[in-house]
Amino acid sequence: MMVGRDDERERLSTFMTDAGERALILRGETGIGKSALLDHAVGLAAPHHQVIRATGVEAEAELPYAGLHQLLYPLFPHLAGLDDRHRAVFDVVFGPGQGETPSVMSLGIAVLDLLALAATDRPLLLALDDGHWLDASSIEVCGFVGRRLAGGAVRMLVAVRSDVTSRFDTAALPELAVPALTDRDAEHLLDARHPALDARTRRAVLDQAGGNPLALLELPPHVGPGEEAPVPLSRRLQHVYGARVQSLDAAVRAELLLGALDGVAAGPGANRSYGARHRMRDVDEAAAADLLDTDPATGEVVFRHPLIRSTIVRLATPGQRRAAHAKLARVYHDDIERRAHHLAAAQVDPDEEVAAALEAAAGSATRRGGAVAAVAWLTRAAELSETAEDRSRRLGDAAFIAGHAALLDQARELAHSGPAPDGTASPAAVVTTAYAAMYEDGDLRSAHRQVTAVLEDPHADFGSGQTLTRLVNLLLAVSQYSGDATLWRRAEEVTAALGDRLDPRSAIYRDAWGDVVRHGADVHERVERAFASPALEPWDLSRLAVAAYHVDILSRYSPRLRRAVDREIETGAMANGMTMLHLIMLDELATGRWDDAERTGQRVLELTTSHGYTLFAHHTRAYLGLLAALRGQAEHARELQAVVDAWARPRGVGFLTQIADAIGTTAALSEGDHEAAYMHAIGITAPGSFEPYAHQAPRTLLDLVEAAVHTGRVRQACEHAQAALDAGLPEVSPRLALVTYGALAMTADDDTEAERLYGKAESGSAETDFPFELARLRLAHGTRLRHTRGPRTARPLLARAAETFDRLGATGWAERAHAELRAAGLAAPASPAYPTTLTWQERRIADLAAAGLTNKEIGERMHLSPRTVSSHLYRVFPKLGITSRAALRDALSRVE
Repeated sequence: MMVGRDDERERLSTFMTDAGERALILRGETGIGKSALLDHAVGLAAPHHQVIRATGVEAEAELPYAGLHQLLYPLFPHLAGLDDRHRAVFDVVFGPGQGETPSVMSLGIAVLDLLALAATDRPLLLALDDGHWLDASSIEVCGFVGRRLAGGAVRMLVAVRSDVTSRFDTAALPELAVPALTDRDAEHLLDARHPALDARTRRAVLDQAGGNPLALLELPPHVGPGEEAPVPLSRRLQHVYGARVQSLDAAVRAELLLGALDGVAAGPGANRSYGARHRMRDVDEAAAADLLDTDPATGEVVFRHPLIRSTIVRLATPGQRRAAHAKLARVYHDDIERRAHHLAAAQVDPDEEVAAALEAAAGSATRRGGAVAAVAWLTRAAELSETAEDRSRRLGDAAFIAGHAALLDQARELAHSGPAPDGTASPAAVVTTAYAAMYEDGDLRSAHRQVTAVLEDPHADFGSGQTLTRLVNLLLAVSQYSGDATLWRRAEEVTAALGDRLDPRSAIYRDAWGDVVRHGADVHERVERAFASPALEPWDLSRLAVAAYHVDILSRYSPRLRRAVDREIETGAMANGMTMLHLIMLDELATGRWDDAERTGQRVLELTTSHGYTLFAHHTRAYLGLLAALRGQAEHARELQAVVDAWARPRGVGFLTQIADAIGTTAALSEGDHEAAYMHAIGITAPGSFEPYAHQAPRTLLDLVEAAVHTGRVRQACEHAQAALDAGLPEVSPRLALVTYGALAMTADDDTEAERLYGKAESGSAETDFPFELARLRLAHGTRLRHTRGPRTARPLLARAAETFDRLGATGWAERAHAELRAAGLAAPASPAYPTTLTWQERRIADLAAAGLTNKEIGERMHLSPRTVSSHLYRVFPKLGITSRAALRDALSRVE
């Protein structure tokens, strides 16, 4: 019985009868009813069509053309009717043929001819369930065929999960989304299958299932009245199945594990091409537990749902899985690829016999066009090799195949994955291994040691010099991410020893990326000259842009980055594209285009995570955390800060731990918690100094000074502002000039001198290049004027600051600016970014403060820290339109 699905059934009926679409993908979450709709379509087709069914299985996802073989096996009797050329293609892919490996196009055309021949007498429906688990080679061919079925007597229907990526996602085939059941249909299905449920349990099941049919059928025995779902639905269903599996006898569980790790039969009878298969026996207990069904076509027992198969594998211990794989390897003694697949999974220690079997399987896969599987098997064979020579040879073969399959990044990685037989590594190999150690694992010290050792080796052969430059630039990148003074000084020693062999651009990177406080005085001129070069490669563009960021002139070159970034990503230069996107995001942050920065950050985060660039992914999260802190989204900012810090600090990635501290500083300032801001800021650098090689030290200058002023640490604030001037920061970059003079103005005792310094800070292009910093200075300047020269003089500056904060979406700062405006007598509304209603906790704290209690006393009563009380009051004041505790009583009376 199928409940509901009127729209989906109507679409399938049209699909089976109209002459339009000939291929359709059913897409939905696990258990949503894709298989039931597939069965419905098969029922519609059965009277007039020949139906061929196939099922993708995760255990076969690495086996080239396993899915296609399963789908086409029933049609092999028609091969005799094909011409010699197309028969030869099938012989190479599925048989013993030794001809040229067919392309997707040539194999796809042969498949189309076979389907057309088979559909001569009766139309043909290909019904493929769990298509996402098909091997990549099979999906490529199915996609090619599906796009070319128009006008024939063949239809193809594929069901895929929406939460599992596969090549069907980009197959460009029509799709039918399978949503959850409506509330009415969900109730109907539940009542039909479980009519005796009490009302509370029934409600709990409906709430937890969320319209998912599988959950509606399986959850009722496991849900208590009024129980809330403790875990996501897919995991809850796995718990349900897991409980059933664990209740079985050990021998039955072992038999189920063999079935779960095995594939799917291509058809009834023995299949000589793929050898004899394991068939589960003595599993009546599992069938009685509703874990198994009987396939009506073959009479074999099969799993009722893919989640059952994955649950069985998940519950098995590693030893049990290895033992099962070893037994399956014996079952497939005549099938070179499946045997090797199971041997590789069963083996832990080096074993030349297993390595040789994998190598032979890779040769078979290569001959049949399964390059991805061949590369994986050769790499595994290298891991299991007993000698360095065999390991090196197999890795070389894997790199060669990857290169011919257009897997260029993988080819470069494999070419340098291990030492040569003599134990040495070439400089080019060190570039690759150190690069991987840094970007994939964040192992900076290992990367630094590898590169330094090669650069100091007097016998190293750098060839034309390009390898030398790449090693130097990699060493500088490693040092930059480390933020470690010791590693940086070592890098400076190594690069200085190179003398004239050091590329001038590398010298720019060293001085800009390392310590602009001490080495940045002329960097911006050197960057400008380098950017003027007519022959600038994309990687030079991105590296010079990083240098431009460190001296705050990135905006000048942002248009060039925007023109280049899409080209880099589309052509596969992912790492360079990611760097460019980071720089574009930084420019958008600096120039106040924060919505654009959010979109750019999410884009690069998706790229970095999907391509395994772990360091870049956390780098992106750090920038997103900083953006959230600027916007006053403190909770989200601190979540990202914690993730970044937890990954970066144990690895010594100082570049990111400094940004994590900057997130904490910025979030605290946005909330008005100046004590917390000060503690975060001095974690980056001590007052009155700028920590060597700490790139965030000059960037947090204004934060440290402002937090110190507001917490009564006037001496530390003055020392830090003066230290910035003494270090020559205004000459390093325009932004550092802005914040240095602003910090000096904040700490000036004399009002006339403060006015002069504020004027000097606000001159130049700060309005467009650094609007947030300029608004902060205007707020501080306006606040000082309100107290020294009266409200009328302060209003213009405060209004401009409020307008900028509102436009940027800097909610915490906007609140403060609007509160100052109201205190200056300007009847301006509260910041639109915040509601003016007090929360219960804010109202309680305000009442106690109005009664004269200190922050410490309020905290003791409400079990809060004094700092948290201060943060709440900081949010309360602008909501009430006041700036001091003395005005609380009257403001609260007006509210009432």
